[in-house]
Amino acid sequence: MLEHFSELRSESPGDKIILQIRRLITSGQLNPGDKLPPERKLAEKLGVGRTAVRDAIRKLEFYGILKTLPQSGTVVAGMGLPALEGLITDVLKLERSDFKDLVETRVILESSTARLAAQRRTEQDIIEMEQALKAYELKLKNGNTAVEEDLLFHLKIAEASKNAVLKSLMLIITPDIIKQFITYRVCDKKTELKALPEHRKILNAIISKDGENASVFMKEHLREVVNFSVAE
Repeated sequence: MLEHFSELRSESPGDKIILQIRRLITSGQLNPGDKLPPERKLAEKLGVGRTAVRDAIRKLEFYGILKTLPQSGTVVAGMGLPALEGLITDVLKLERSDFKDLVETRVILESSTARLAAQRRTEQDIIEMEQALKAYELKLKNGNTAVEEDLLFHLKIAEASKNAVLKSLMLIITPDIIKQFITYRVCDKKTELKALPEHRKILNAIISKDGENASVFMKEHLREVVNFSVAE
């Protein structure tokens, strides 16, 4: 199966991976029930990082186009080819969604996850959110940007909400938002340092089980991204 894939030469590998999978499905080279190569081998063949492959597969799994079976790997869903092609077309449209729409969706999702996290967080959740925030702070102290650590902190809040659907939706849209934010407005140290006390306010509200303020503080934290998306 690996020989059917070709190396990618694109600045947007996620789209191209999804397009290749669609072409393989519509041409009959990939059929319902067929197994995809392992992530590592697929990334090597396509000439991209494993993260790009993982993100593309995750999005296709979310929409039911692919599914991962225990001890079997990732396979094409058992549905008709026209349905698969139509679903993938919809995913590709989502990939090119207006940045403002993505940001608006993120605010709705994250204000909800913060509120639910305050209601449902466990002691282990608190430990993991604290660790994520410390990793963010340490990266800044070392003079580096902390984009990945920022995303991890937000994902730990989503995990603490105990709502798997909200977390899955965040995993789909948040990396695209961060990518565009970096592309069009370089995330400098000043911006990230400003976010540090905002993160702490959100976390303290969650620890205190104050769902209302957790939600409010999250909206305030995301206001700069919202303003940027409107300006764009």
